[in-house]
Amino acid sequence: MNESNGQIAFYQTDDGQVQLEVALEQDTVWLSQAQMVELFGRDQSVVSRHIRNALAEGEVVEKSNMQKMHIANSDRLVAFYDLDVVISVGYRIKSERGVQFRRWATNVLRQHLVQGYTLNQQRLDAQQEKLDDLKQAIALSARLIHNKSLSTDESRGILAILEKYSHALTVLDDYDHQRLQVVGTRTLALLRITYDEAMGQIRLWRGKENLGGLFGNEKDDSFKSSLETIYQTFDGKELYPSIEEKAANLLYFIVKNHSFTDGNKRIAAAIFVWFLERQDFLYNADGEKRIADNALVAFTLLIAESKPDEREIMVKVIINLINGKNA
Repeated sequence: MNESNGQIAFYQTDDGQVQLEVALEQDTVWLSQAQMVELFGRDQSVVSRHIRNALAEGEVVEKSNMQKMHIANSDRLVAFYDLDVVISVGYRIKSERGVQFRRWATNVLRQHLVQGYTLNQQRLDAQQEKLDDLKQAIALSARLIHNKSLSTDESRGILAILEKYSHALTVLDDYDHQRLQVVGTRTLALLRITYDEAMGQIRLWRGKENLGGLFGNEKDDSFKSSLETIYQTFDGKELYPSIEEKAANLLYFIVKNHSFTDGNKRIAAAIFVWFLERQDFLYNADGEKRIADNALVAFTLLIAESKPDEREIMVKVIINLINGKNA
């Protein structure tokens, strides 16, 4: 059965032996390597080799034909490849299923584009209206901050984030009203922090502040996973190459993983600051912290309250707050 359901289309081979949930995004379809293995009935090593060869020969380009996506029930990013890559692999394998899939995908995309045009236009109009309203709210918030009309650090911190981040909202006008660009990040040879070092810092803070035995007491291995994830690579390239990307994702992972019996948010914020300090990136050229303490507290709370599908925007906000362009 082939049917379209929002941004997912369901594909079935003519013989009914393979059924796939196919992602629709950026006017094309996307399959993971595992899905291509299932589609073509070949070993993963075979599919992987053909993908590498297609990239090496310039038939497809990694930047435009491959992207990382989250899959259900997992925080790990998985590489997905667009229709051009699927067709290339199918041709190299000489698989009739590749031809069948191309025909199906072409038909699905045609329907998707025609049916989605009106709805997308309505969404863009609504998004523009929300953007205009948000800009006005930011301007008001900035005036309140400067007039010191707010009484709590948390409120001032949240509004400071909005004020500093307003430049990124303006950028939205140039990116179909819903895309946010990450610019000005610094790709450097970073000092890698280890799990043992991080736990040592947590124990140090616990003893120094008399925070009790439950503070920093691990419930599982998710804290170690958070640290290891920011150093993950694919095809020899880091998924999070810059200081800003590593720091932002580290803060998000620690907050959301709830790794400790007590002190999750405090530990997340402290490890974030410690990581930036270890990279000599905590302060800007003027000697000011890239993100003020009250703003960090406020944003840590925002992450804790955010929905899973808001992860990308949360991370991008942090990156834009601390990146070199804003220093």
